[in-house]
Amino acid sequence: MRSAAAAILSALVAGLFTASPSWAQRRAEPGAFDYYILSLSWTPTYCARDRNGPDPDQCGDRKYGFVVHGLWPQYNDGSYPATCTRDRNLPKTVVDQTMPVMPSVGLMMHEWRKHGTCSGLTATDYFAKLRAAAAKVTIPETIRSPGPTVPATQVERLFLDANPGLTAEGVAVICSRRDVSEVRVCLNKDLGFVACGQKVVDRCRDRDAALSTDVAPSQPRRSMTPLATPALPPAPAPAPAGVGAPVR
Repeated sequence: MRSAAAAILSALVAGLFTASPSWAQRRAEPGAFDYYILSLSWTPTYCARDRNGPDPDQCGDRKYGFVVHGLWPQYNDGSYPATCTRDRNLPKTVVDQTMPVMPSVGLMMHEWRKHGTCSGLTATDYFAKLRAAAAKVTIPETIRSPGPTVPATQVERLFLDANPGLTAEGVAVICSRRDVSEVRVCLNKDLGFVACGQKVVDRCRDRDAALSTDVAPSQPRRSMTPLATPALPPAPAPAPAGVGAPVR
């Protein structure tokens, strides 16, 4: 009985790990992947919801709409390679060339370490590929910059209409609660449109989800209810005039 129970428990644990997105990444040989995901981030949602606080490059005075979040090597089974080498070098010329489509130095560094090192390309060539991918995908004119609110159900259709050859199987709209946060487009290694692999699906559960500039920031974590404390004695009378009170 103990061995059977252990086997069942192991299967359950393995199932949990398989289902969790955080376990989808794995080390791999650079360049050995099936296709790319071009992730386009909607700046108003990112700036309102980023857990680390707004990025000063992307969330400053200039009002960005969609920008490139990343170009991710991906496997057809839904997993993806990550941090394939220890290369951390990102030339300044690459940063300068990429800022117009990915306006965050910190994001570039992160994307190169986690995803770019798995592309099999140098940093210079990877970001050239990223810029070419951004040029391949046309942002629909009506949502090219922050403006009117558009239902999430219409965002995919706008991308399909603006990009001949792109199909519904090759694009996914991602939401953060009721707000569109990303659009993901699947591309082959030559940057042609392809159907996405497993687990790349629309993630907007709320029927009222929309692409908007009016994005509420994340709510702070709810604190635990404090334990009851004994009643305190009455506060002392105010100090007489001329007696200094401590500064809080």
